[in-house]
Amino acid sequence: MEIRILIADAERMFAEALAARLEDEADITVVGAVQVRTPGSWLVAAKSADVILVDGDLPGVAADRLCAEVCADARSSRVVALSTSSEPERIASAIRTGAVAWVRKDQSVEYLLQVIRGVVRGETWLPPSETSNVMRLLLHEQEQRQRLLASLTPRERAVLTCLAEGAGHREEVAKQLHLSVNTIRTHLQNIMAKLGVHSALEAVALIREQRGPL
Repeated sequence: MEIRILIADAERMFAEALAARLEDEADITVVGAVQVRTPGSWLVAAKSADVILVDGDLPGVAADRLCAEVCADARSSRVVALSTSSEPERIASAIRTGAVAWVRKDQSVEYLLQVIRGVVRGETWLPPSETSNVMRLLLHEQEQRQRLLASLTPRERAVLTCLAEGAGHREEVAKQLHLSVNTIRTHLQNIMAKLGVHSALEAVALIREQRGPL
């Protein structure tokens, strides 16, 4: 089985060196190795990748936003965050926005290959030393998310559900719900304020993590 890999990292040399090493594997094809700080046209290539290795060390919330956009745009891909750290808070945040694994950059390539092949099989990989801490944080965040989502009005839930089910822009949501674009814009502003997020993508990431319908 061929595994198609896309590497998106802030350091071009790191991305290219890792790509060269991964290409040595008979079952892996690297479809791209790009230098990136924010999402861009390279997301087109992400749709053809089975696994996307994303830089988890981008400053501020850039890594989480990048992960959320990748997951929204390339839904069939598995996202693995690569980082120089293993802080539970950062790992939990990456998992919350769609990543299925977190790997330190100082881990061996052999370990990374295990992770890549594992996530293709549907597995989730976390640093063993931090697994319990990460799970504790994720459970706490899940409880908080449930409370926040419960605060949405039925109409706000409908707007968010449309986005989560694939509506690509406000005009499409407005058409589905028979509302004006301005009304949808107002609902989105209210949703983001209630959920404490900065974009519709982050709001969609929250709802997709919840089991069952809103």
